[in-house]
Amino acid sequence: MNALVQEVEQPRYDRLGNLALVSAAPDKEDSDNKDELQKALKLSGILQTTLEVDKLIDIFAHEIIKLINYQCISYNHQEQAISHNIGQAAEHSCTYRLVVAGESLGELVISRNKKFSKPETTLIESLLCGLVYPLRNALLYQKAIEAAHKDPLTGVNNRASMDEIIDREVNLSTRHGTELSLLAMDIDHFKKVNDTYGHAMGDCVIKAVAEAAQAAIRTSDMVFRYGGEEFLILLSNTGRDGATLLAERLRQKIEETCIICDGTHVSATVSIGVTCMNAKDDSRSEMFSRADAALYRAKSSGRNRCNFFSVEG
Repeated sequence: MNALVQEVEQPRYDRLGNLALVSAAPDKEDSDNKDELQKALKLSGILQTTLEVDKLIDIFAHEIIKLINYQCISYNHQEQAISHNIGQAAEHSCTYRLVVAGESLGELVISRNKKFSKPETTLIESLLCGLVYPLRNALLYQKAIEAAHKDPLTGVNNRASMDEIIDREVNLSTRHGTELSLLAMDIDHFKKVNDTYGHAMGDCVIKAVAEAAQAAIRTSDMVFRYGGEEFLILLSNTGRDGATLLAERLRQKIEETCIICDGTHVSATVSIGVTCMNAKDDSRSEMFSRADAALYRAKSSGRNRCNFFSVEG
């Protein structure tokens, strides 16, 4: 493979990444460079129309194809788990690590079967000037949206995001005829933990339980902190057997975990109620009610156990 790989160094971004500086480019700039900078400014204006990262990359790709022939654009931001590809990767590529003021904005790769010429790579770098700040804004916006839907103590999904996500998953399950299960989990005797050891220990217990739940599920499943010490776990493509098996494994894992906070060791147990979608007319509220009823049964039967509740009871 004879691929051309090129990186944009930080000094290049210091010169091109600041749109205020670009717009005030000195008269001694040659006409070709002025033209490139104007194209970058125009592109930046077009890119200001969205704060969605995927859509932003789509617009960027649509606009630069008018100036640079390519076959594939690939964008990745590892920290925010973003990956967006347009086209099929080709033999020759230019790779750009996007950095502004020391902040990584991810990596963009442009490829095609024909080598890129020096004037073409120079133009690409100038066009990236029009991308970096709209991209930075989009990444900040996405991070803010994600933060608004996360519980600050545990990092799992919060109640604000719960209704929308579960409604969506219920609708998908109904439409495609796939299985869906819901677990309601509550930390046993949590008030006693707070009263005995203080709220700092209570927070440690909540975080330990959340971490155990996150470790037990697949990437397609979701954990929500529903209340103070109560969690909901949504299991996609999972029926009764799989849901009850996971619930029991999670219960055992938490029971065996030694939780340490400021040198103090405590243990915790949980009660878990389990239910599944059973009918085409099932709804989020009905699943909640059944999971809550199953949780109540588990707690009233002595706690530290799992209980399954079906439509039939």
